[in-house]
Amino acid sequence: MSDNGIGRRLTEFSHGAGCGCKLGPGALTDVLGRLTPPSHPDLLVGTDTGDDAAVWRIAPDRALVATTDFFTPIVDDARTWGAIAATNAVSDVYAMGGTPLFALNLVCWPSDALGPETLAEVLAGGADVGAKCGFAVVGGHTVDDPEPKYGLAVVGEVHPDRVLTNAGLRPGDALVLTKPLGVGVLSTAIKKGHAAPERVEAAVTVMTTPNADASRAAVDAGATGCTDVTGYGLLGHLVKMTAASGVDAHVDVADVPVLDGVRDLVADGVVPGGTRRNREWVADRVRPGAFDETDVLLLADAQTSGGLLFGAEPDRADAAVAALRSQGHPAARIGTVEAGTGLVHLR
Repeated sequence: MSDNGIGRRLTEFSHGAGCGCKLGPGALTDVLGRLTPPSHPDLLVGTDTGDDAAVWRIAPDRALVATTDFFTPIVDDARTWGAIAATNAVSDVYAMGGTPLFALNLVCWPSDALGPETLAEVLAGGADVGAKCGFAVVGGHTVDDPEPKYGLAVVGEVHPDRVLTNAGLRPGDALVLTKPLGVGVLSTAIKKGHAAPERVEAAVTVMTTPNADASRAAVDAGATGCTDVTGYGLLGHLVKMTAASGVDAHVDVADVPVLDGVRDLVADGVVPGGTRRNREWVADRVRPGAFDETDVLLLADAQTSGGLLFGAEPDRADAAVAALRSQGHPAARIGTVEAGTGLVHLR
């Protein structure tokens, strides 16, 4: 449904597109810096390194993974938006090497402007993802809000000794990215009504593909460092990983997969505000070399439901890429890791 019977597309309700509406990384860092990180012997992963989810040990061989994510409409079809938001939310569990168990709906809804049938479609999209990924979506919470928002709070589990974190990159690792970039730029084009149907379809395919296969590939490759690439872009998330891991990363720009047509959109000035904020935030940590601003903006593009980024020994990284490609995922080896101080070099 494109106008919901009221002459407005769902994306017209959004001040930002998908994860592009997140609080900027600089502002969030400032806020978290004012708080005291929690500490407990069973809290295996907390807020110290800005990781994807919290991990709490409940037994020597079991730990819970807890995360939440929600955002404004990124497409105009209600059920598709629900599926994208749910796929994005559960991605944090996969990024920690975990398996999702159940989830709760989080809903902000303009009840005077959008009817219950539209909300039911959004929730059905989220339930579809739960059924596809093997977790139950059970209840949740709703708030009346002039801007619609939807997502999930997800609980999963992982073995305490096999948690993937953004602090786990090791010198000598090869970097693997499991989905192409460019969703943020295309989301902005969709919101402005400037995206060709085939470009919209390509973006939706990326955003509704769960990272379950990618998570298994990372674990099987012996990865210890992993994150999912979402609102802070490839560069933002990689900078967080290198800083937390005490390493430098070298990114082979030509090897980074990018959705068709995105480069032309960036050249035409179709760049989300979140992408520009990401670019500014990583400026002092990224060494662009000979690459121009278009290339850097593409790598900083604010993704929604993006792929996993992980490090593994080169031979095992290549095997992971081959396995993912055989499953239909456009994964690629995009760089290397070496000892360092948290910088990202483009080459």
